[in-house]
Order: sequence, then structure tokens, then C-alpha cells
Amino acid sequence: MNWFNRQDVTLNAALAMLVIILFGLSLMVGPANLSLDRVIDGLFRGEGISGIIVRDIRLPRTILALLIGATFGLSGAALQGLLRNPLAEPALFGAPQAAAAAAALVIAFGLAGATSYAVPLAGIAGAMLAIGALLAIAGRRASLTVTMLAGLALASFAGAAVALILNLAPNPYVAMEVAFWLLGSLQDRSSDHLLIAFPFLLSSWVILGRSAGAFRALTLGEDAAASLGVNIDRTRRAVVLGVAFGVGAAVAICGSIGFVGLVAPHLVRRLVGYDPARLMLPAALTGAALLLVADIAVRLLPGVVEIKLGVVTALIGVPFFVAMIFSERRMLEGSPS
Repeated sequence: MNWFNRQDVTLNAALAMLVIILFGLSLMVGPANLSLDRVIDGLFRGEGISGIIVRDIRLPRTILALLIGATFGLSGAALQGLLRNPLAEPALFGAPQAAAAAAALVIAFGLAGATSYAVPLAGIAGAMLAIGALLAIAGRRASLTVTMLAGLALASFAGAAVALILNLAPNPYVAMEVAFWLLGSLQDRSSDHLLIAFPFLLSSWVILGRSAGAFRALTLGEDAAASLGVNIDRTRRAVVLGVAFGVGAAVAICGSIGFVGLVAPHLVRRLVGYDPARLMLPAALTGAALLLVADIAVRLLPGVVEIKLGVVTALIGVPFFVAMIFSERRMLEGSPS
């Protein structure tokens, strides 16, 4: 899959260890804090209150945070590699918004239950349509400005579609539930949600991982990549399909969670020598760590109700995005970075 390079053993091992530590911490913290001994006892014996809290409530939620965070990090790295654009991220190009609109349509109008496979399938179709439309509108050699404008238009259209769906929903209580779901959360997610999402997330990883080598060739330009044997159209279709599978399933399960796909690759890009192929695995691990941290934070922050996960990721991601804009501006102005 070209995710792995021997020079990155230390980096990938350190990130994997961080994810493992955060995974264990996620099982320990919450409204009822548990010691490590009680977590281990509840995890393997599954008896009493500890077993219910760890195995039935926290374990599915923690696994979903890990898998979805990794998917967003990997999807961001893949889009950045395909478009050769460090600002590329699923949320900037309308994929999560379109996935949310399609999933909201299915839920709000009672076309399928929340735990039905129809919901992630609808989310995948929406994400695929958005990214496919972006590539068609912007064209093969689009500039950063054109790509961003096309993405903004698609995201705005998908947002308007969500608002229209909520207004036309026959049941106002269902519409309210969908509105809160769109803010992003892993609260009350169960093993059923995990079983629904996992096949699509795994498919996304495989598809995007197989394209990693093409991203390295694309750094030389599309003509040079084609001369090296890279099938540009097939790579583009594979990335659209892989991102759609991952983002569509993730949004259908946990709602809209932004900026993880943007932040994760940038945190580790310099550590892999700006190589888009070597970036894939570290970006996935970093994305998993970021979403685990955010999910732990929403359980620790005081409040009558749990703060939505999408709110926390936005609070982290927006300042980071603004800092990136200032950095790009300094580079354009010729100032030292």
C-alpha cells in the first residue's frame, strides 16, 4: 500500500503508542471515572457496572473515534496528494456537508432507521457526488482559487439542502434530532453503529492506501506522473470513491466533524519530508489521536449536556486554519516563515 517507509519506523511507532494510550484513557474517563484495574476487569470479565460502562458504552464509542479520526486524517492526506494542495480537506470541498444532507434526508423522512445500512449508503452517495462534482467543475488543472471556490459553492449548496430538509421534515421532533446530530457526536453510539461503519471505513483505507504511490508521482505534475505510468483518471476516481466511502460512512454515524482531515496531515508533513506517500499512515494515526483527544475533552468539559464533538474539533481547527492562511500569506509576501 506504500503507506510505510522504514525511515518512519520511529514516527509511526510513537504515534501508534500515543493512540493506544489515548484509547485506554478514553475507556477510563467520563461521568463515572474508572481506574485502570476496573477498566481491565470490565473489559475482559464484563461483569457488573464496570462491564456495562466499559464494554457496552465506552468501547464502541472509543473504537469509532479511533476509526473515524483515522479515516478523516487519511482522506485529508489523500485529497492533498491528489490535488497537490496543502489546504485540501473533505470539509472544504463539500463532502461531509453533502454526506450529511443525504443521510439527513433518509432519517428525516423516515426512509430508513438510524441503524440501517441505508444511512451510510446515502452518506457515501452524497460524498461521492460532492467530490465528483468538484473534480468536474474545477477541472484537471484548476488553480487553488478555482478549486476553493468550487468547493465553497458545493458546501453552501449542501448546507442549504440540509436546511431545506429540516424545514420540510414531516416530524418536527425528528427534525430537531437530526439538527443536533449534524453538530457531530459519538454519544450513545453502540456496537451496531460500529458494525455498520467498519466495512465502509476499511474499504476506504484500502482504496486510498493503494493510491499512495501515485501521489508521490503527482508531485512532479500530471504530465510527468503519466509518463511514469500513473493512470491519472483512475487515481482520481479511486480517491473520489475512497474518500466518499470513508467520509460518507463517518458522517452518517457521527454527524459533521470538521478540520481533522486538514490538521492531521499538517502536523506530521514535515516529519516525513513532505512525501505524500509516506504521509498516509502518520496522518491516519494523527487523525485517530486528534479525535480521541476531542472525544475525551467533550466528556471532561463541564456542562448540563455533553458538548458536541464537532464544536470541539472546530474550536481546534479554525485557529489552526487561520494560522495556515497567515503562513501562506507570509510566503507569498516573501517574508521568512
